[in-house]
Amino acid sequence: MPESKYLSTARINPYKLKLEGDSLRFEVAGTIPIESVMAIRNSKLRLFYQAQSRNLDLGEIPLLREGTAFRFEKSYSILFEDWMLGASLELQFVQQKRSGEEILEKKALTKGVLAPQLMVKLGEVYADEPIPEVGAYMLSGQTDRDAVQREEFVFYFDPGQTQIKKNSAFSSSINQLDDFLQRNPLVQAIKITGLQSPESSEGKSSQLGMSRAEAVKKELDTRLSAFPDSMIRVDSRWNDWFDLRLLLRDYEGISTQRKDEMYAVVMNRESFQDQYERLVKIPGFSQVQKDLFPKLRVVKVEVVAKPRKGLDMEQSRKLNEALKNTTSGSLLTFEEWIQAAEATNSLDEKAVIFSKMTEYFHSPLPYNNMAVVRMRQAQRTLDYGSKEILWDEADRLLVQAYRVEVNPYSLHNQGQILALKGNYWEAYKKLSDASTGIQNKDLVRRNEALRGALDILRGDYKLATLRFDYEFTDPKDYFNKGLAFYLIEDFAEANAAFEESVILGRSFGYGYYGLAMIAAGSGQAEIALIHLKRAVESNRQLAEKAFQDPVFQELRETDEFFKAFNSN
Repeated sequence: MPESKYLSTARINPYKLKLEGDSLRFEVAGTIPIESVMAIRNSKLRLFYQAQSRNLDLGEIPLLREGTAFRFEKSYSILFEDWMLGASLELQFVQQKRSGEEILEKKALTKGVLAPQLMVKLGEVYADEPIPEVGAYMLSGQTDRDAVQREEFVFYFDPGQTQIKKNSAFSSSINQLDDFLQRNPLVQAIKITGLQSPESSEGKSSQLGMSRAEAVKKELDTRLSAFPDSMIRVDSRWNDWFDLRLLLRDYEGISTQRKDEMYAVVMNRESFQDQYERLVKIPGFSQVQKDLFPKLRVVKVEVVAKPRKGLDMEQSRKLNEALKNTTSGSLLTFEEWIQAAEATNSLDEKAVIFSKMTEYFHSPLPYNNMAVVRMRQAQRTLDYGSKEILWDEADRLLVQAYRVEVNPYSLHNQGQILALKGNYWEAYKKLSDASTGIQNKDLVRRNEALRGALDILRGDYKLATLRFDYEFTDPKDYFNKGLAFYLIEDFAEANAAFEESVILGRSFGYGYYGLAMIAAGSGQAEIALIHLKRAVESNRQLAEKAFQDPVFQELRETDEFFKAFNSN
């Protein structure tokens, strides 16, 4: 059968299907020469949506005679289903026979769906990804002491040297680090990253940054000795403009126009050396070198930790007596019970403490906080039936907490559970109700971030961008913010948000994926491949997504795409 004898002009508009709301809208059109059809009786044109395990028959497309050809044109609006993300739209020209239909020719019109909004993170748990922390504890203080704290400390070096400059800046960084660890002793991760500037005095070896990182690790040995090696990551960056881009954002020594010129160069497809040669020719770059290059001769130490306020020995004795039911009343104050719950990392121990508190205190706090424990336990089970049981128990506890006293925490947590269950509209209503009574700044930020994520799924992208007008400590919130701006095609803001996501969590992976989407859309294939490779190295789940995402369709038609993924 000759190739494209009948369907050579068949086309689909848009060429890449795009999810709008809950539907896909497109038009199929083309012509079939009359001389080829006249010899075939009972011929029909049919459209199918096909995946490996699904086949959706979209029916027949009428053929209308027009001059020397049969013209066909039909518009579709179909309800989107998840399986369509990797499926193909296939046009089939068939002949009706007594024995059935014979396919004379078929043509794949397009594959996959552009649906970046479905990547939004709501707190779901996925394999090979860190377990997201859901739920908001109600605390007696003004700040959520359970919230993860992140801070970065910088140590400077002379050109080409691996010995730390022990000056006033060094003392300041050490004091700030000690103060942070004292306030947040529950350390979760430490990342030490050595950098080196492109100056000739920094040499041509990629080992300088790593040597600097090792030097800082050795200098901080007494402070880090209490933490296991698995918690400390030592790394370096070389021939990478990432850190210079961060410095340029707040740099006021050149005009915005010159900044944009520099951004355009560092984001193009050329080699690092070619990019450097172009940067040197931009007016004002000599000032950038003078002011910013010394800030690249550094080691950055990022610490992720939580505060902790435990009980002393006497308070601990009283707590054990209360938990063993050896006393009829509480020997601890309300605040001491909360401190005891915060001091333990065990969810089971937290549940026991909060359960006991319900016997002593008429307060919504223990009910709400025990519900959060159940929500986080649900995050740690793979069995969906067990998840639902834990969610249902959490919901009952939240209802009780709200009965004891009207509070926004319980409403927020109910909204989070509904979002995890996929009841997005009901979740949105709960979160909206919660927003009217929130005074705690951290809860405001959490609530608005979750509302913004749901706004993205609802298709209100502009409103979503307004929800994310906060500083976040979780890389998923910056990724969601980037998605919102990406979907309204404000790529500058989207790029900034995705970069913030990378800064907060390079191992998260999604920030890199967002940067790859922007680069691919602007024709920067080499940059897109670099970001995609980093995304997949950080998160294996993103590999499958990259291989079926239409945004990378042109990249997948190149050898470079598969070479970039061969090592992974």
